[in-house]
Amino acid sequence: MAPKPKRAVIGEMWIRCLVCQGDLFRDREVKLNSSGMEFMNLAWANESATGLICWQCGHVQLFVNRELRMYKADK
Repeated sequence: MAPKPKRAVIGEMWIRCLVCQGDLFRDREVKLNSSGMEFMNLAWANESATGLICWQCGHVQLFVNRELRMYKADK
């Protein structure tokens, strides 16, 4: 199933791409691996971030903020 474009907001601030100022993204979970945790075979315990991938230019922005909300968008 192909990803659908979404808009992202933290509180009342809508997120825009830092490169092209686009406001449509696809999202995915990104593990924030550390070499120490990898060395001890505890990579599963590393923190996660939400990666927002700009629908227009492909630039990736990472967010650890738990207040990040995603909404379906019409293209």
